[in-house]
Amino acid sequence: MDTIFALASAQGKAGVAVVRISGPLAHVAASRLTRQKPTTRGMKLLTIHDMDGAHLDDALVLSFLAPASFTGEDVVELHLHGSIAVVSAVLRCLGSMQELRLAEPGEFTRRAMENGKMDLSQVEGLADLIEAETESQRRQAQEVLSGRLGELAESWRTELIRAASLIEAVIDFADEDVPTDVTPEVSALIERVMSDLKSETTGVGIAERIRSGFEVAIVGAPNVGKSTLLNALAGRDAAITSEYAGTTRDVIEVRMDLAGLAVTFLDTAGLRDTSDEVEKIGISLAKSRADRADLRVFLADNTGDLDIAFQADDILMHPKADLRAHRSNSVSGLTGEGVSDLISRISSVLVQRSANAGVATRERHRIAMMRANASLMAARDLLSDRSEQYEMVAEELRASIRSLESLVGRVDVENLLDEIFSSFCLGK
Repeated sequence: MDTIFALASAQGKAGVAVVRISGPLAHVAASRLTRQKPTTRGMKLLTIHDMDGAHLDDALVLSFLAPASFTGEDVVELHLHGSIAVVSAVLRCLGSMQELRLAEPGEFTRRAMENGKMDLSQVEGLADLIEAETESQRRQAQEVLSGRLGELAESWRTELIRAASLIEAVIDFADEDVPTDVTPEVSALIERVMSDLKSETTGVGIAERIRSGFEVAIVGAPNVGKSTLLNALAGRDAAITSEYAGTTRDVIEVRMDLAGLAVTFLDTAGLRDTSDEVEKIGISLAKSRADRADLRVFLADNTGDLDIAFQADDILMHPKADLRAHRSNSVSGLTGEGVSDLISRISSVLVQRSANAGVATRERHRIAMMRANASLMAARDLLSDRSEQYEMVAEELRASIRSLESLVGRVDVENLLDEIFSSFCLGK
């Protein structure tokens, strides 16, 4: 492979900047910069020079020998002073070496995956960790990055390989010392994997919301204090408020960290009958976004007049608590009364939902698991009718395994043969 380099830390001025070099000539390139013999491991404080010998910086140089590195290749990291000028000078110097080239976006991580340092799901976990804004997002990304999803997929694959090997043994080694009826064990393996896949698939939706953020829509009639409440929640003037009904036409969004969860509050247009065409568009958009939201906060005395279905876990709060004689279950964005209670109720609902999140976090994961499960259902049905269509059962099992390849990698026939020989003593 080419030897590549790039700034591995954030752009701009900083206390420390890290330039990473990866590939077969990483240590050679570092020796040209430091005027030292190539060092294959360890760390040293060395002077960095340009090609003419001019002093560029003093850097901590970390050397890693393949495969004990992030990419699985020879790697050198230059921990420089985080000056924009210093970093630019070092990158120019590396770029002047004909054997080196600037890394493409994500190329270090791609090489790590290609070299077996992480699987695709871990790559996604790393991307999510970098983007994490809340504690729940950090924990979820760390779990995926740790390889938990890969471990689950590997356990499913192992059981499916076992099932497939039993079927293949009946087909290909009928004259050997193989159990004549493998149906009970194969059926048990299929049912176990199907149960796990169903449970994990169910949790993908919540896991996705933790990763991307929940949406909470504030709905109600005009002038009930929706925008004022949004501003109180945000702690700033995010939405325009006025005494005139219909001020809010578009959906105003404010993103917050609520109990460690990323939550976007939506301030929507007031719901009413109107002849104003622009306001009609705003009301239609409000209803659409409210229907798609994970949770709705109704500011009303009752929900019957708002033409939006009240769903499980939705919250009804009476508006303008500061103007009410009876303030139970009411809220006022103007005075802040009831806001803390509302936040607690929203947090409680979303935290409870988050407890049902699975390890799989993306739609890609859900689709792969659903395809795997569909193939297993077909295999189970073929087994249950006692028609002994073992070739078709084997093909459905292989299809299920292929559906999981996007999570754990490729499975070939050698896996099946290894299982057959080790389990049934056929290697004679």
